[in-house]
Amino acid sequence: MTSLSLDRHDNLTSGAASRIASGLLSTSDSRSLTFLRIVLGAVMLPHGLQKTVGWFGGYGFDATLGYFGTLGIPALFAFLAIAAESAGAVALITGFTTRIAAFGVAATITVAALMAHVQNGFFMNWSGQQKGEGFEYHIVLVAISLVLMAGGAGRFSLDRLFTRTK
Repeated sequence: MTSLSLDRHDNLTSGAASRIASGLLSTSDSRSLTFLRIVLGAVMLPHGLQKTVGWFGGYGFDATLGYFGTLGIPALFAFLAIAAESAGAVALITGFTTRIAAFGVAATITVAALMAHVQNGFFMNWSGQQKGEGFEYHIVLVAISLVLMAGGAGRFSLDRLFTRTK
């Protein structure tokens, strides 16, 4: 009798986990979502590579982590931001755990806008006349992230492959 109730418990928890995973990975057949996902991932990946390996004029992982510390960002949150811009970008490009990756990007970009860009005004520094960059670019990235969190990865994605019904 004990094993019977244990089996029932295992079935209930595995069923709940399956529903959660299915909800996170489910997506439509949308090509537009695919396009937005790949563009967001491609835009974020160079920023992640700056912070992880120092490419594209970046400083690499240790220096970036140290810099975030000087801004008062706890190491855990600094690590999550770096992960969102690097591993999250790869996840977006491949369409794997898109909603989670898009949430990470949205959170990271929102914090960056609030900490470093709002005080510079709305517009990007196109002419070089401002003290720094504004936050209009951040609004676009967060908007794309929100669309992906709501709609999922789209047609050509690992999320769709894993949740497709037979």
